[in-house]
Amino acid sequence: MAAPCLPPPPDPQFVLRGTQSPVHALHFCEGAQAQGHPLLFSGSQSGLVHVWSLQTRRAVSTLDGHSGQCVTWLQMLPQGHQLLSQGRDLKLCLWDLAEGRNTVVDSVCLESVGFCRSSILAGGQPRWTLAVPGKGSDEVQILEMPSKTSVCALKPKADAKLGMPMCLRLWQANCSPRPLLLAGYEDGSVALWDVSEQKVCSRIACHEEPVMDLDFDSQKARGISGSAGKALAVWSLDGQQALQVRGTHELTNPGIAEVTIRPDRKILATAGWDHRIRVFHWRTMQPLAVLAFHSAAVQCVAFTADGLLAAGSKDQRISLWSLYPRT
Repeated sequence: MAAPCLPPPPDPQFVLRGTQSPVHALHFCEGAQAQGHPLLFSGSQSGLVHVWSLQTRRAVSTLDGHSGQCVTWLQMLPQGHQLLSQGRDLKLCLWDLAEGRNTVVDSVCLESVGFCRSSILAGGQPRWTLAVPGKGSDEVQILEMPSKTSVCALKPKADAKLGMPMCLRLWQANCSPRPLLLAGYEDGSVALWDVSEQKVCSRIACHEEPVMDLDFDSQKARGISGSAGKALAVWSLDGQQALQVRGTHELTNPGIAEVTIRPDRKILATAGWDHRIRVFHWRTMQPLAVLAFHSAAVQCVAFTADGLLAAGSKDQRISLWSLYPRT
């Protein structure tokens, strides 16, 4: 008997147009700044950050702080009215968006021309930790913010030959105040750094190509990484801070620009160079959907807390999808 046919994947719930250049970064804001309706921030190749209302499906404001250079990373601080944006102009801007403002109140000069996005560790306190690509090609710089005080530079041993850091994820174990950093490198490996000790606790070879992005589920002590190659790698962290590869999932085509686990840790989505968005069950890695809407590489994906998925592409469009609602 023939296997039952799966229903075709849905169309986007709606599509945002108007960035007028490829979309490289997405981030949702669902705090007080959004006033009950999520705002979506998008970073474009032209250096602009668009702020989208999902209620009106229009851009409500545009932030211009990166001198026409590509915006690669966006992140709201927990206070809910300050936005970080990173650009290829070697600048990380801190925006004050309270009460309708859109001004740059501070900036950090970066020293790496690579593609590595920054990462923050903030618990709602005035002080927070920022990880950025460092001055040396293989370095990660750790700063205490907002003072911009240098905490340390994490540099692998000379004989490690990891290449450039390609993606960063700061986090903290529930039982420890010590910050930890997961970093994906150009050689295809993922390393766990103890920031306080400035040492690598563990490193695993996950990919044959550079690691383009990773995400980490701290509750399950389990992470996932995507690369310029054809495989997603799933790995875990044990009680002794040792990383272990748990498995790989082969894709049809190479190239994952971003991988994001939904906040409820039930599903994950990938942004593919092959124009596709792929959705997986996080616990089993069972493929759930391949979303074929964009006509160029998908560069970024982001989830709202209630499960809405956004994807940004080189085709200058942002698609919004309602998939597997949270239960």
